[in-house]
Amino acid sequence: MKPPKELPISDEFASEEEYVESLLEYVTTTDMYQILCGGIHILDFFTTDPGLYYTAIPTEWQKFLKDCEKMALLDFLLRNDLDSTGEVGDAGRPPESLVQFVKDIRRLTLRRDFSPRKQKLPILPRHVTLGMNVKKIHEVTNFADYADRLADGVSTAYGKRVTHLIDFGSGQNYLGRALASAPYNRHVVAVESKGHNIASAKSLDVLSGLAENGKPLRNKKVFMQLLDERTPADKRGDKARDRAARASVLSAEAIAAVELRPRRELQVVYPAEEGKGIIHYVEGRLETGDLSDVLQKVQEELPPDKDKDLRLMAVSIHSCGNLSHFGIRSMILNPSIQAVAIVGCCYNLMTEKLGPPTHPLPYMRQTLQSLNRREIRESERCDPEGFPLSQRLSTHKGGIRYNVSARMMACQAPANWDDGGELFFTRHFFRTVLQRIFFDRGVVSKISHDVGAPAGEGRRETPFNTSTNPIVLGTLAKHCYASFHSYVRGAIKKLTTSKEYTEHAETVRQRMAGITDEEIERYYQDYVDRRSEVTSVWSLMAFCAGVTESAIVTDRWLFLKENPDVVQDCWVETVFDYHQSPRNLVVVGIKK
Repeated sequence: MKPPKELPISDEFASEEEYVESLLEYVTTTDMYQILCGGIHILDFFTTDPGLYYTAIPTEWQKFLKDCEKMALLDFLLRNDLDSTGEVGDAGRPPESLVQFVKDIRRLTLRRDFSPRKQKLPILPRHVTLGMNVKKIHEVTNFADYADRLADGVSTAYGKRVTHLIDFGSGQNYLGRALASAPYNRHVVAVESKGHNIASAKSLDVLSGLAENGKPLRNKKVFMQLLDERTPADKRGDKARDRAARASVLSAEAIAAVELRPRRELQVVYPAEEGKGIIHYVEGRLETGDLSDVLQKVQEELPPDKDKDLRLMAVSIHSCGNLSHFGIRSMILNPSIQAVAIVGCCYNLMTEKLGPPTHPLPYMRQTLQSLNRREIRESERCDPEGFPLSQRLSTHKGGIRYNVSARMMACQAPANWDDGGELFFTRHFFRTVLQRIFFDRGVVSKISHDVGAPAGEGRRETPFNTSTNPIVLGTLAKHCYASFHSYVRGAIKKLTTSKEYTEHAETVRQRMAGITDEEIERYYQDYVDRRSEVTSVWSLMAFCAGVTESAIVTDRWLFLKENPDVVQDCWVETVFDYHQSPRNLVVVGIKK
């Protein structure tokens, strides 16, 4: 059950400890890594002169990167044999220092190869996969099998009885529904903060046959008409005597269609049958890994004849941000949690545990507050539940810190950019030029990162100690990406008319008033020949972020290792095909 290595590391490392030492030394001492992972931001690419590319990228790399076609560059970064590197497309031979940099990043990035089980996995039936896309079916199929086998292993190999699987942030409860259905038939506790998600999940439970509507309230006339329409003529009898018999021809979807009450008011009943799975929903927002309140709710609502000695294994597919921390901490804080298996995602939503460093890091930008977003609460800036979890990362050379830019880049999957990242590059190029327009017209201003540093003579401005105000724009309508003109007009419209941007709308409206199509075109022509600067640096940032994600995952594993009085075993392994689901690393812990 436990893999040969507790971390999926390169064979170049003799042990996990050697890997951790090398990882921490690299991320705290390598300037180029720090620049690309948190030191620069795509918004400020053209807001300084001669531009971020020429101040952030080593001179000897610049020509090669600009001349390298985007797919050839991705192949060089991710796939080419670096020990026999010749010319890369029209860009020629890469500089030796760049080749060594790429080797180091590859070596320190956790392995993501996935080997599916030789034994064919159970195929999820259609009534269980309702609402799932292809990616979700792959994730649920593989993780349900993994969680079921892990729970069995916890019982047999470790002697720890598992009565229920508890899913944090269950959402529509796709995983729980699969685990509660045949062939697994597990008892599942689904914890979800949003009531409408629970209501939707219960509706899907009814459609899947796991649950029944207790007392449906239907429009009788419509229901009878539907019965007549769906019943073949030769099967129809007289009046009411065969209504019940004919109801069996209706699908669960059709029956649900004439239900009058809102979904959250449905009286959903889960029949308790020996050997069959069952789902128990708990609505609640988790703020820590302490599940005392949640577990008390579960015990109170269990039928009197049920064993209330809960022995749980915490599972979750893609717990966003700190929710992964809560799941991992739950085994330490709650006696009834016997094991955890957590797949994290959305690292940008994690909070930061550590405050500003005692000695300012030369390349790390501050996590800036957007002009058009609510103020971040101070508790979210130095949150004890935030990153890093482990003492090792919290104390190494004053503590490992990743700002939101670095954590957001860790969510990228450059190996899956089959089109060379064309959509990414178009969006980011347009956004960088728009930021220059915002800067020139006074929508945003220059910000100094040198707190307390004297301004004026003697102070040299660089892209690492200055930036511009971020403005969250989000995704625009598809047609806005057809041209730079459409993009600018779409962005202005969104920022001045959308309710979520009300506070800053007037500033944008005033400062962008009167901008002409000719002016927009001039900006485009001034920068279009420099698009490759954005393309190459964004590719490098996404590539290096593999080390950032590796550090985040390693931190979670180290946290479990640092609690030997509670944790007997812990490891990290892949559970999905990276090309189907790139956040494919599960953190596993088994209680003593």
